Amino acid sequence: MIYLKSESEIEKLRESALIVSRTLAEVAKKIEPGVETGYLDRIADEYISDQGAKPAFKGYGPKDNPFPATLCISVNEEVVHGIPGSRTLMEGDVVSVDCGVVKDNYYGDHAYTFTVGECDDQTMALVKATRESLDLGIEQAIHGNKVGDISNAVQSHCESKGFGVVRELVGHGIGKSMHEDPSVPNYGRRGRGTRLRSGMALAVEPMITAGTYKVETLDDGWTVVTADKKKAAHFEHDIVVREDSAEILSTFDYIDEIFAKTNSN
Repeated sequence: MIYLKSESEIEKLRESALIVSRTLAEVAKKIEPGVETGYLDRIADEYISDQGAKPAFKGYGPKDNPFPATLCISVNEEVVHGIPGSRTLMEGDVVSVDCGVVKDNYYGDHAYTFTVGECDDQTMALVKATRESLDLGIEQAIHGNKVGDISNAVQSHCESKGFGVVRELVGHGIGKSMHEDPSVPNYGRRGRGTRLRSGMALAVEPMITAGTYKVETLDDGWTVVTADKKKAAHFEHDIVVREDSAEILSTFDYIDEIFAKTNSN
């Protein structure tokens, strides 16, 4: 079942999305070699609480193995759903930070991939292509198009750069539930899939690898890694389908502002 959102609902989604955006920026301030991922998680947990919201990921999932943290922090070959803990970030790492919140019963959920210190050229190219593919996919999220138009835009861009496009994990609708219909794969054919309609709220999230598109899940039941152990990147925005161009509810501007200040010092 696909729920079209009213303008008042979209404003609630925007509020939750922007809390995530600001949370990711708080985390961005602390990402550097030597930092433990569990420390980053605590920063996010405290900030979300201060905003009058709740972490959407903590406790999510099956009763016998709920996700134990506020953030998904996925390092290098970890694609998504990495569990924060005692792991220390190192120079050259690539780190996907995925965050979700719920406020006033509406969800925000998006992600950013950070590089730690100096990274090799392939890693930088992977991160760049993944972020570009997110923008290209969102450009296709207009009324009358199909989900496959988003999917194909992501796939064609990343594969043209020699990268793998994960099949087993997809974007999704978002609203009063974190995961709603429709699914939004990052691969597919133009003109196929669910027809997009104004008012559909989606989380578009390319998950791209430096090698094979095949993935595996670790014994913790959560952490998804590349089958060949090569690096992965992941970016995600919350958007609303509109008539002429998609409306992006989340933003990376807060993160970009932090990097601009850091580079100017």
